[in-house]
Amino acid sequence: MKTLSENKCFGGVQGVYAHASTSCNCDMTFGLFLPQEARDGPVPVLWYLSGLTCTHENAMNKAGAQAWAAEQGIALVFPDTSPRGDDVADDDDYDLGQGAGFYVNATQSPWTAHFAMWDYVADELPALLGEHFAIDLSRQAITGHSMGGHGALTLAMGLPGRFRSVSALAPICNPTETEWGRKQLAAYLGADETTWARHDATLMMRQSGFDGPMLIDTGTADQFIDLLRPEALAGAIAERRQQAIFRLQPGYDHSYFFISSFIEEHVTFHAEALWA
Repeated sequence: MKTLSENKCFGGVQGVYAHASTSCNCDMTFGLFLPQEARDGPVPVLWYLSGLTCTHENAMNKAGAQAWAAEQGIALVFPDTSPRGDDVADDDDYDLGQGAGFYVNATQSPWTAHFAMWDYVADELPALLGEHFAIDLSRQAITGHSMGGHGALTLAMGLPGRFRSVSALAPICNPTETEWGRKQLAAYLGADETTWARHDATLMMRQSGFDGPMLIDTGTADQFIDLLRPEALAGAIAERRQQAIFRLQPGYDHSYFFISSFIEEHVTFHAEALWA
């Protein structure tokens, strides 16, 4: 593992690291914020999964989450959104290929060689963090934005007992029913739609739900709201009577201005579960 940078940040350290990934069969980069409490021992960790076209840098640099994580004494992990490199398959469209991994394990050519983002986030990167950093893997929570919100919700419901809480900012809620989903799931997983269900938060909510607190925010002025389909997930939450806070925030769009406006509440929400 290589240390690409380390900067003092709100009393802790914001680092960027690269390593050879066995899951994705290429070099991967991630950001990690450790609060000053990590000097004395392992701290709880909040995962932040980013959206389409993003890298590990976007939320790390724009969301302002480190200030609130430092206040709560928790770590933040910022994985990349896909494998990358000259030998990694890509597409001319921004919503498929590099920058658009959708947090699935691809089974279709040419994606299967590298696109194993589910295994990377669920297994490989947590093991790496536990080995090299003061991270308490018994206390994990997860959040994300847009495609990353989709990933956060599906990982939380797909890995029962792993995460103490889950939240999402403008998540893709029902990808099996929209262009932000059908295109990618077909490309990565093939035409058999039964294999898509475990990557659709609305369908997973109906099937299993989440055993813990959940928080979801979406802006009413989000320019992609018809692709996000928050109403589908809200209906599934109501049908299941899932413990959840589901909010439509008046006038907010899909941007990092929206994310930075509510990230303090999301970090505090997770800290309450992580320190309980």
